[in-house]
Amino acid sequence: MRGFRQNCTMDTTSQETARLMRMATYASTSVAIVLILIKTVAWIMTDSLSLLATLIDSCLDALASLINLLAVRHALMPADKEHRCGHGKAEALAGLGQATFITGSALFLVLESVSHLWNPLPISSMPVGVGVMVVSMLATLGLLIFQKHVIRKTGSTAIKADHLHYKTDLLVNAGVIVALLLAVYGWPGFDPLFAILIAVYILYSAWEIASESLDLLMDRELPDEERAKIKAIARNHPQTRGMHDLRTRKSGTTVFIQLHLELDDGLTLLQAHAIADDVEARILAEYPGAEVIIHEDPASLMEPRPEFAE
Repeated sequence: MRGFRQNCTMDTTSQETARLMRMATYASTSVAIVLILIKTVAWIMTDSLSLLATLIDSCLDALASLINLLAVRHALMPADKEHRCGHGKAEALAGLGQATFITGSALFLVLESVSHLWNPLPISSMPVGVGVMVVSMLATLGLLIFQKHVIRKTGSTAIKADHLHYKTDLLVNAGVIVALLLAVYGWPGFDPLFAILIAVYILYSAWEIASESLDLLMDRELPDEERAKIKAIARNHPQTRGMHDLRTRKSGTTVFIQLHLELDDGLTLLQAHAIADDVEARILAEYPGAEVIIHEDPASLMEPRPEFAE
């Protein structure tokens, strides 16, 4: 009965995770399309390079969000005969794709801005530009709040990448408002100068997205504090004598945990299996939906092992 209830809970959790992730991808794509439309009108009216910068960024946001949508749909497909560990790494591939697009837009923006830095163009219709940026910031802020909720519930890498570059957009839009005001009431060169600063920040964000995606593709271990938590769960069981060879990784929203459990020599196979099941249940209570594999070892055969083996 315990196993049946556990499986039902995991199914419900998985369905809710999938629903939230799909909603997040639909929301980000919709917001990006709306922002493209209003920023295009504002750029045509103002001729601002800073506005062009954020327009280009929104175009790539829309493309990245569309890629995210397709990647999340693929990542949520259940494991099959050819992909027994699931399709979660599609999220990391989407993250790398986003980082590539973002890097390209930033480099284009730098080239465009440098050419206008010494011969800046005057800004027209400044109130329109500022108004569009305020609307963009409000729409982006609403999306970020929703994405934060989804990340907290799912831990999705693809949604984290989306959240990161939309958070960048929020700062970019604030920077554009400052640039427009300075360009109109001060030196017009502030417009391309801020565009360059925005591009540098975009490049930094792209590096963060790419780094996390590569970590997932290379099966990087979970953070040390998470590994310490798993070790404590296994070792604190009253019938275990220790554990070793802990291996962890993450694929999409699924955490994979493997470990060797050290048990008394005199236990029957049935007793050892029951203890391992109990430890697995305790780990799943902390990591719902995780794939946990536990191998039972007789404690008397264990030898001291190097730290990395734990």
